[in-house]
Amino acid sequence: MTTTTLPLVQAGQGAQDGACCAPIAREPLGEGEAAELAVLLKAVADPVRLRLLSMIGSHAGGEACVCDLTDAFDLTAPTISHHLKVLRTAGLIGSERRGTWVYYWIIPEAVNRLGALFAPLTDR
Repeated sequence: MTTTTLPLVQAGQGAQDGACCAPIAREPLGEGEAAELAVLLKAVADPVRLRLLSMIGSHAGGEACVCDLTDAFDLTAPTISHHLKVLRTAGLIGSERRGTWVYYWIIPEAVNRLGALFAPLTDR
């Protein structure tokens, strides 16, 4: 698996000022940008990963322990770990080990980048 480093934008910047990414409905994506966005889209294209991302983002305090995530699925711990690794590798979540548990949080810039890609379609 290859990893891709995604550029971060300052808080408050977004598709409206052109700082993030070219929205699909405004102009064609360049080859490099399309490849970067495809990594993000592939990561969330799996129902388990999409649910994990949602559970992490909506968890009280903005972060979730892996122990809070595993019971929601009828999957083994290694399978959950694999899905979390895919999200982490794509740059959608961050993590930190605290004792025996790992805590996860959403990286807002990466998730906002996905949202900004399709936002203009709702503004018409």
